[in-house]
This record gives sequence, C-alpha cells and structure tokens, in this order.
Amino acid sequence: MISNQKWKCSWSLTASIASVVALISIVHIFLFPVVPSFDYFSVRQVQSSCTPINGSDGGRNDHDSENLQPSFTLDLRFPADSHRAVVYRNAPWKAEIGQWLSGCDSITKEVNITEIIGGTSCKNDCSGQGVCNHEFGKCRCFHGFSGEGCSERLHLECNYPKTPELPYGRWVVSICPAYCDTTRAMCFCGEGTKYPNRPVAEACGFQINSPSEPGSPKLTDWAKHDLDNIFTTNGSKPGWCNVDPGEAYASKVKFKEECDCKYDCLFGQFCEVPVQCVCINQCSGHGHCRGGFCQCDNGWYGADCSIPSVLSSVNEWPKWLRPAQLDVPDNAHLTRKLVNLNAVVKKKRPLIYVYDLPPEFNSLLLEGRHFKFECVNRIYDEKNATYWTDQLYGAQMALYESILASPCRTLNGEEADFFFVPVLDSCIITRADDAPHLTMQEHLGLRSSLTLEYYRKAHDHIVEHHPYWNRSSGRDHIWFFSWDEGACYAPKEIWNSMMLVHWGNTNSKHNHSTTAYWADNWDNISSDKRGKHPCFDPDKDLVLPAWKRPDISALSSKLWARPLDERKTLFYFNGNLGPAYPNGRPEASYSMGIRQKLAEEFGSSPNKHGKLGKQHAEDVIVTPERTENYHGELASSVFCGVLPGDGWSGRMEDSILQGCIPVVIQDGIFLPYENVLNYESFAVRIHEDEIPNLIKILRGFNDTEKEFKLANVQKIWQRFLYSDNVLLEAERQKAAFGRSDDWAVEFLQLVEDDVFTTFVQVLHYKLHNDPWRRQLSHLKKDFGLPQECLRTN
Repeated sequence: MISNQKWKCSWSLTASIASVVALISIVHIFLFPVVPSFDYFSVRQVQSSCTPINGSDGGRNDHDSENLQPSFTLDLRFPADSHRAVVYRNAPWKAEIGQWLSGCDSITKEVNITEIIGGTSCKNDCSGQGVCNHEFGKCRCFHGFSGEGCSERLHLECNYPKTPELPYGRWVVSICPAYCDTTRAMCFCGEGTKYPNRPVAEACGFQINSPSEPGSPKLTDWAKHDLDNIFTTNGSKPGWCNVDPGEAYASKVKFKEECDCKYDCLFGQFCEVPVQCVCINQCSGHGHCRGGFCQCDNGWYGADCSIPSVLSSVNEWPKWLRPAQLDVPDNAHLTRKLVNLNAVVKKKRPLIYVYDLPPEFNSLLLEGRHFKFECVNRIYDEKNATYWTDQLYGAQMALYESILASPCRTLNGEEADFFFVPVLDSCIITRADDAPHLTMQEHLGLRSSLTLEYYRKAHDHIVEHHPYWNRSSGRDHIWFFSWDEGACYAPKEIWNSMMLVHWGNTNSKHNHSTTAYWADNWDNISSDKRGKHPCFDPDKDLVLPAWKRPDISALSSKLWARPLDERKTLFYFNGNLGPAYPNGRPEASYSMGIRQKLAEEFGSSPNKHGKLGKQHAEDVIVTPERTENYHGELASSVFCGVLPGDGWSGRMEDSILQGCIPVVIQDGIFLPYENVLNYESFAVRIHEDEIPNLIKILRGFNDTEKEFKLANVQKIWQRFLYSDNVLLEAERQKAAFGRSDDWAVEFLQLVEDDVFTTFVQVLHYKLHNDPWRRQLSHLKKDFGLPQECLRTN
C-alpha cells in the first residue's frame, strides 16, 4: 500500500510551469513525494474501506476469499441456511445478496481512477465572503452574502413587520427586542452592554406571564419586551446582558431564568466561553468553522474543505487521493492561468460523487442554527471536548461526513457509480420558520412542504449545472430523508433515485401520513408536487439506523453480549403509551394506535385510571416510565418491542445495541436493512392484529431458537453504530489536542462492520444487480471484478 509517487511530466515542462505563479504549489510536489501515513487511527481506515477487511475471521463464514473463483453458480457455492440466509462478514443476508457479496464483493480489486483537481478561479475570489468551488468557478457565499462574487449584502431580519398590536411582528424563533445580526438573523445584546456578543434568544427578551393555574406552563407575551431584565445594571439583579458570570455562579446576583446559551460556538450558561462551532468534518483541517460554515484555507474548497485545488500542497491531500500519479496538461505553460489537473489514484468500487451544492442546502442551515443541538450529532464543551448529542436525526450528518472522507469518494463524475445529493432535511425541518427568510407562509405551515421544496430546488440545480442526472433519470442518485416518515414528501422529480430513510413505509397498509404532528403531515401536499409515490420502495431504497449517542457505559459493560440465562424478562417495551397514561401523547393517531393496543393488553404500569393491562404478567414489562437503567433493562430481556412513534422511533437500535431480539409490530413497514438482511435470523415480526397473542407467540420459541437469534443479534449489532463517523472525530481530536477520550478508546476496539460499511456493501451489490443498469452498458468502466460478477453486463 505504501509507495512513492510517480510524476508524469518532463523537467522542461517543470521549468515552464514554475514560471506560472498560479501553479507554484505544483512544483512543490516534484521535491516532496507523498507517502500516506498509517498511524494510531489506522483502524478507521480499514473499517471505512470500500471493500472492508473484517477483523473477525468468523465473519467469513468459512469462505476463503483468496481462493474464490466466482461463477454464475454462486447459489451452489454459497447455499442458504435453514432460515434462507447467506452469511457474509458475520451478517445474515438475504440469500441472493449474501451469495453475490460472498463471491464478488470479497475479491474486488483496485482500479485506476483519474481524479480531477480543479483549477478554475472565481470572480473576485468571492470577495472574501465565500468559498470558491474550483471545479466550476462558482462561489459558495457565507450567510448574509450572495451574488456571483459574494459582493451583494443580504439583509436578514430577525423580526417580521411590526403592527400596532405586535411591535416586533408575529412570533418567530429569531424574534429580537435587542440587536439583530442581519447577516444571520440572530439576536445579541449589542453595543452599550457589558457583553455585546451574548445571545438574547427567544423568551429571554420578552415578558413572561405567570401560569393561570398551578402546574400550567408559563406563557411569553411576544408583544411586550422585557428590557429591564436585559439591559439594567442594577447591582443585585442586573440585566442578562450585564450579568457577570463569576458573580452569577457564586449566587451573588440573580438573573432571568428564561435566558440561557442557545447558540453554537459558545459554552457556559452565559455563553462566556468561545468554543469550536460544529461544521461538516470540522473543515478537514483545511479551514475555519464559522458558525457551521467552513471558511476554507486558500487552495481548498467543498462543504468540509476536503477538496484540493491546484493551489493546494499535495503533501496535505486527503488519504482518499493518495498516492497519486499527476498528469500536468502539456499547454499549462502557454495558458499562464489555472487549469484542472488529472491525478490517477488506485481505488476500489463502488465510487461515490458528492455534489458540492450551494450552501443553502447544507452549510447555511448549520451556520444559522438558533439552538445548538438542532440536527447535529455533536457539539463542543468549554474544553473543546466532543459532546455527543441524543439527536436521532444526527445520522444524516454522520453519513455525509463519512462519505466525504471515504476511499469510496471520487471527484470524477464520469467514473462515479453513485451520486450523493447532500440536502440536510433534518436541519430544514428543525429550523423551519425560525427566521423570516425561512418562512413557511407559502406552505400552509407544513414543514414537510417546505422541505419538499428544498429537495426540488436541489434537483433543479444539479440538472442545470451537471450532466449526470439525465443519463439514468436519476436512478444512480442517492438522497437522505431523515425525518419521521422518511421519503413520503419527496418531490416527484426525484422518486427514481435511491432514498435513504429511517422508516420504510410501503403504504401497503398505512397509506396516509401517520404522524400525529400536523406540521409534518404530508397528506395535504399537492400531487402536482409530490406525485403519487409511496414512502418507501424496497427494490431501490434503504432503511438506515438512526443515530445513537456513543454510550461508553453500555459498550464497556458489553450489555449486548449478555447470554440467554441472564435475560430474565421475556418481553420489554418502554416508551410513550398515549393518552391513557400520565404525560402521554394526547393524539389518538400517535403510533398509529399500536403502542396503545400493546399497553391495553400488557401494560405493567397503571394508567390514568389505575388499571394494568388485561394480560399483564410478571416477566412482561410495558411501561411509559423511563428509568436510569434503561439500557440495562433492555439487556436483561429476551425480546424487546419495536413499535412506531410519529413514524419511526429509536427502539430498533436500542434493542439491537443491547443484544435483545427485536419484536417488530408495524405492518407494511421496513426497518433498518430489512430489505437486504434476513430478519428471520435475528428478529420476530408480529402483525398488528396479533398483539393480543404476542406473549403466547413469544413463549412458543424454545431455547435453541432464542439462542440462535440472540447469537445473530450479537454478530450484527455493530452495523447499527456509526463507528466510522465516531472514529473520524477521534482522529480529529487526537490531531488537534493529542487526546483520546473514553469513547474513542472504546470505539477503537470495535472491529466489525458498521453502518457506513454496510451501506457501501449494499451499494456494491446494487451496482452489479440493479436491472436498470443494463441500460448503461455503453459506459465502459473497469470494475475490478471478473466477468462472472458483472451481471449487469
């Protein structure tokens, strides 16, 4: 793997190029050959390989990949077991998929790929208010700026137009009685205060009315400011903008309790500590994260500053571009201007091209967050240590970051097998209506409709600026819909593509919007926009696990490995059980009524009327009361319920990660990997109308069957972790601060395939088995596989 670089050019050409100022960095590569380094974090490089090498021999299922001779009789070489599964790398796959992966994925060889290093410049170098995409010469402007050269200043108000009744306009998350930063529509204390950069978020600046009756919530009067509690300099109770943090922490002064630190890049109750902001891949070490938008160093571009231009130093190129053989155009010394360069790199397929979309679809949604925890899987504390969030929607950012840093990535769309379109819908939905420029006024208040519009605009952009969509009608494109009901609100223009979701509703039974939250309901979206597609098509789409915060206690305790004899609870479910229980969701439509039916039969906690379930039993727990030992209770159970919430919930991930056999109760809905893995090997499916017979069915499994399913859960549990993304962060923290936190140490010990590796394996299978690809046979590519594996040809 380690080799010196070879440069394909002459010394005379080198002398010519040296005279061109724009190509000075290219001369540098002749003097310093690049060799990739394999350091402390080399484990991650193995795990994220496009054809990963498993650390466990058991994952090979006795198939020696070195001696495999693929043939058309893969079904004879790798017969299915009694559960109709073929095991590949420790996972029980559906037979046809497992057979192809066993015979073909395991022997994929590297091929030469020509990567394009951009050299096109941008107008006025984006005026210092944006990042130049050197592939197309297009600026990606920071918040508050626009135009071809980012020279146009936008004015993003915090407030809607005022009226006599509402002096600050109608409510919006950004509503501000103090200083509005109109580049981001965010509210701060402003000049004249002791702490001008301290946020004044939402209710902090407005009068709070006491509750009308005991136990009721306080109400904010958005028509009346509360400037005394913001600006006063009173010694015993200064306004929020003048409170000294030290005195407040020492309880020497009082302050308004509705004020706190909501914005990213700041920490402490009073936002007194500047910390790292959250950016995609933290700008890959080639830029500065400004509130969520990467301000790239000279010579670098992309949403995470990971793409080198011809102005970059080759010594600093990412590992997925090294080692490379550089091909300098013969006329470079004549044009005397920046030109694109070709770098030949050895890679394994499948290859993914990631669109560098305008930042309105990703970076700007991160930069303008009004609540730091929204749509991200991490923030940073006062020591710039990683603080992992419980945001289930953080999977979207985790996968995006992994793709950008993966050896599977290519900058050459002509060589790409798949095209990833990075629209952060989790940020769109959580930020919908949080400032006047993100209004839902034309969408009937529906966040689902607003998000559909973002996806449609992204489609229009790539069709207009790139040549790749029309070649397959978008079938080789990948979109991620992370929200509760998945791709139900995908615009009709993109439905041919592959959809990544967390919940695969085929609409075969639940054929309308199932959410109990009206703003996400998609039933009222016009068919002119949405079309008449289902939410999920198992022939082309994939359900991915939701993000789960790295739980070091559960990992170190190895709860997932508990044997059957230590699991004393037969069935366990903990979660909101609906209106019959205290603090339960009031909507009868919540969970499509499924959780409510389960509780009616087997509830082990009293409902509002003091009643237990009709069939409650000592070894059956169905409760809404979350305890501190939630993971331990899962790990003490044989079977665990996987029921919907407002669409998907995280119960499948909780079950698998604690080694519990999942019991899926949601008809016509696919769970993570269910259309590719053989669920019969590790899960149980119960029809909704069989809920009254649930315990009778579960008691019917003998110990041998339970042991078999538990063993398979223990083999695949790492496929429900975003380990690759966690190790990327560990690598960054190691490089920046020289430290390895507890979560990094635990994850470095994991050797089995994770979410990203599983995703790549599925893509590899689809590359050679999707029937529509036969139409693209004119695209001649080297796949690194013998002819017998190339079914599409």
